[in-house]
Parts: sequence; C-alpha cells; structure tokens
Amino acid sequence: MSSKILVVDDEDSMCNFMEIMLTKDGYKVETTTSGGEAINLLKDENFDLVIADLNMPEMSGIEVLKGIKSFKREQEIIMMTAFASVDTAIEAMKLGAADYITKPFKIDEIKLAIEKAINRKKLLEENTILKRQLQGDNSFDKFIGKSEVVVRLKKLAQRVASSDSTVMIRGESGTGKDLIARAIHHHSPRCSGPFVTINCAALPETLLESELFGYKKGAFTGAIKDKDGLFKVASGGTFFLDEVGNTSLAIQVKLLRVLEDKKIIPVGDTQPINVDVRLIAATNADLEEEVRNDRFRADLFYRLNVIPLYIPPLRERKEDIALLVDYFIARYCDKVKVPLKSISDEALQFLGEYHWPGNVRELENTIERAILLNRTDKLDISDFPEKLLQKERITVVKDSDPVTPTLESIEKAYIQYIMVETEGKKSEAAKILGIDSSTLYRKIEKYKLKNLPQNRAGSKNEKK
Repeated sequence: MSSKILVVDDEDSMCNFMEIMLTKDGYKVETTTSGGEAINLLKDENFDLVIADLNMPEMSGIEVLKGIKSFKREQEIIMMTAFASVDTAIEAMKLGAADYITKPFKIDEIKLAIEKAINRKKLLEENTILKRQLQGDNSFDKFIGKSEVVVRLKKLAQRVASSDSTVMIRGESGTGKDLIARAIHHHSPRCSGPFVTINCAALPETLLESELFGYKKGAFTGAIKDKDGLFKVASGGTFFLDEVGNTSLAIQVKLLRVLEDKKIIPVGDTQPINVDVRLIAATNADLEEEVRNDRFRADLFYRLNVIPLYIPPLRERKEDIALLVDYFIARYCDKVKVPLKSISDEALQFLGEYHWPGNVRELENTIERAILLNRTDKLDISDFPEKLLQKERITVVKDSDPVTPTLESIEKAYIQYIMVETEGKKSEAAKILGIDSSTLYRKIEKYKLKNLPQNRAGSKNEKK
C-alpha cells in the first residue's frame, strides 16, 4: 500500500513540484497552502508523513508543527525552510520534527529524508502492534459485549485513544470502567509508558494527597524520606483516577492545577515538578448534581469532561449476558482446571431476568461461585445464590390514577427495589441510584419505607 504524504507550503509552485516528484515515486500526495487546513486534514485523515514549510505568512511552520503534535504526538513531520537557521532547526526538532531540510535542496536529499521518516514510522507501528499482542488482555476485546450501546462505546473509545485528551468515564460500580481505561492507554501513543491507577474513594484526604503528589522528607510525622507521588510515577504514561467524585475540594484545586499547568508540588515542598501525564477519570456519581451542590468544582468538572464516555449498566444491555456468561464459564473452568462446563437454557434465561445491581462484576462473581460449587458438566438454576432464586418483585404502588403511576410512586418503588437488591447497604444503594447517602436517608423517611433489609455489617457502620 502506497504511503500518504501531505505537503504544506504557501507557494503553489513548491506544492506542484513536490506532488509531481513524489507521485512519480509511487507516493499518494495531497497538498495545501494553508497551515490551518493542514491541521484540519490531519484530524480527519491519516498521513504517513507531513512535509511543511517553516516560513509561511498566516501560520508559521512551527505553529503548524505544534498544532499537529497537540493531537498526533507520533506524526512524522519534515520541516523545510529557505532560511537556514540553527535556532529554528533546534526548536523544530525539540517540538518533535523528524528532520530539517533547507531550500534549495537536492532531490536525492529530500527523497532520502522521506524514506528514512516513513521507514521509522513503519518500525514504530510494528513495535506498537507487537506490544499490543503481548498486552492482549488490555485490548478493547476484553470488554465483552455485542449490544449496540457497547459497540458504539468501543468505537468511540478507540477513536479517542490515539489523542492525548482527558477522558471522563461514567458508569455504575462494576460496569468495567477500569477495563475501558486500560484499553485506551494500551491503544494510545503512550502505551509504552506506565499505566497508574488509584481509587480516590479508598483513601482519606491527607493520605490521598501524599499518594497523588508525593512529599518531602520531614513534611509530616513519619515522612522519613522523600516519596514520589503517583503523578510523577505516571509521567510519560496514563494516570487513571477512579471515583474522582469522592475527592475533597482541596484536592480538586490541586488536580485542576495539574491539568492546567502540568505541574505538581509535593507536600512540604515549594518547587513545582513538571509531569507529562494523560488523565483518565472515572466516577459513578452525578457530578453535575455535585457541582450544583458545591461539592465538586465546576472548572475541574469541565476540564475532566473533555471526552465523556458512558458505560451502561448490565440491566440496559441484557443481550450481552449470554456472551458474558460463556466468557466467564470458560475463564473460570480454565482457572480451576476443570473441563469446560455448559449452562442450561433455563438457567441462562433465569440469569437474563435478574436485575444485576452489581453489574458485570456481580455476574462474574456469580459464575465463579457456580463453577467452584458445581459437580456436574452443566450449570443449572440450583447452582446460583439464594438471593437470585428468591429475587423480590417490587410492585409499583399507584396513586389516584389506577393506570398511570406517578413519578413519586415510581421513585419510591425503585428505591425499595434497590435497597432489597443491595441487602440494605445504603451507601451502595446510593451509588446505584446516583445520589448521596444523606439524600437517600431523606427519601426513605419521606416515603416511609419500612421492613427494608438491614446491612449485615450493622447500621452503625453504615452511618459512618
């Protein structure tokens, strides 16, 4: 397949000359006299090489170079200029130019530079393919599903993987936000760099701050030596901030600074450190509601929400359940070294009717348990937990209209249903409902919901 080359020069004669010369050598060539048009072309098409003039009136070659590298870091670019300047050459090379040719150039000279650049691109592509094969578990194929919503999700995620833009992944707990984040990283130009992750909900504010930004020796009691923060560890790669909605306002200010300045300041230090990190954030909270209630900074939300991805809950893509069941059966049969089991049609239908409040993670755990306990070659309904066997059906309590339920009666019934499904765990129920725990307590009191299951951990722990 012929390599595609884009020539950018404000002189029509140079564009025509390059097009004729390179087409004779078997290349596919497009030309433009506008730097802005070149950048737009590269957003819609892939070119193996860009050859751009440095000295153009409306947009300089350096500006074109910066513009291209802002969204295509690995793009091969050769710069041309009639004004041989060491300073300009150094600046262009620092910004990522592959080579630098001065006009008037010898034809053999430009041909050699083009051949070297295209061969380098092919080598990088081969290395990237090899790395992806070695890291197959992190491909988008790992996110199982054939439903229309999943196909759209994976296509969009694959498109944004090649950019360096910040991504916000929304979805309930257990839907697979971490799988999408890892796949984006391993299909990005940063795939050879580190993939670092942290769950912001798992740590108290002071510990989260030191984990994110690091600290200097003596910054606090117990800081006996310097510690690098995870932002620094992730430099050159991708940092996945899971449950970012659980960060405090103080942490949010510092996250905003990282996004704006690409700098961090360790706890107890005054000197900023440069970091080169692509940020992927995830949350199961309603951040718009958190912004309205002044619990999440609006400026940080808009910085994080550059490319939003939504992962639907399993109950909204039930056509994927059979595929997921087959995948998990094969996975856990292999893991525990037993012959591959099948599943009865009745059991599969039964699993398809369940609501799955814990989403794919709950389904995976359910299949793993069934594989461990089953002593035959086929899973049946009796192999699944009692909670699934005795799942309660919540009937909507209708108000004055016997046909159409009111919004309040639907909300009341749904809250009751989720409380049953989560076995009384109010914090878990609040996450699934997309509200905070205090709002859930108010709604339980408002609707006078009684005889709800109690959290086995105890009500005291729930209220903490």
